Amino acid sequence: MSLEMEHECPNCGETRSFWKIASTELHLGRKVKWDCPECDYGFVRIDGAVDTSTA
Repeated sequence: MSLEMEHECPNCGETRSFWKIASTELHLGRKVKWDCPECDYGFVRIDGAVDTSTA
């Protein structure tokens, strides 16, 4: 998995390069935390089962 990905940032209002700041293995799958370096907005994804950026 890459350390960087393009994603829409709701705080900035445009597509930004998000950085992976943490990753761990859970019983649900791999949990990855992503962070926008421009405004510190962050979200979590767990193997497609959970995505807090779409809440």
